[in-house]
Amino acid sequence: MQDSRTRLVKAVSASVGSFALFGVVTGLIPNPLYVRMVPRTELDYLFLLLTAGFLGLYTFQRAPGESDDDTAVGTSAVIGFLAFGCPVCNAFLLALFSNSALMTYFDPLRPLLGAVSVVLFGGLLYVRSRRTCEQCVDSEAMGSTLD
Repeated sequence: MQDSRTRLVKAVSASVGSFALFGVVTGLIPNPLYVRMVPRTELDYLFLLLTAGFLGLYTFQRAPGESDDDTAVGTSAVIGFLAFGCPVCNAFLLALFSNSALMTYFDPLRPLLGAVSVVLFGGLLYVRSRRTCEQCVDSEAMGSTLD
């Protein structure tokens, strides 16, 4: 009981913390430190909410010491961040491409990046839940044979 409560607190903390952090650094949550150069859209807020929610769900599913899916989660989170972040304000993208190239070619692709991030997160969580359910069934079967 205590273990599931602790996992739930960690998951909610990860979700709320990532929402706040990503929201502030992308300017979706208005703040005096950062001014967003690209107008905010409903899709930006949707992808921010979904990315934060998926990070919380992953944190809830993840067992302590487990790290086999961390690369997939990191990739999905970065793609999600690119989907709702301001392309002109991203120093890494701006160093690689010009401002006009980002607005012409990258900005229209942001909804597609968001959809890819959601599919990756959803697939990962589905596979993890199936794996967890199979482990539960196997452990229950082992427990009943020992009785």
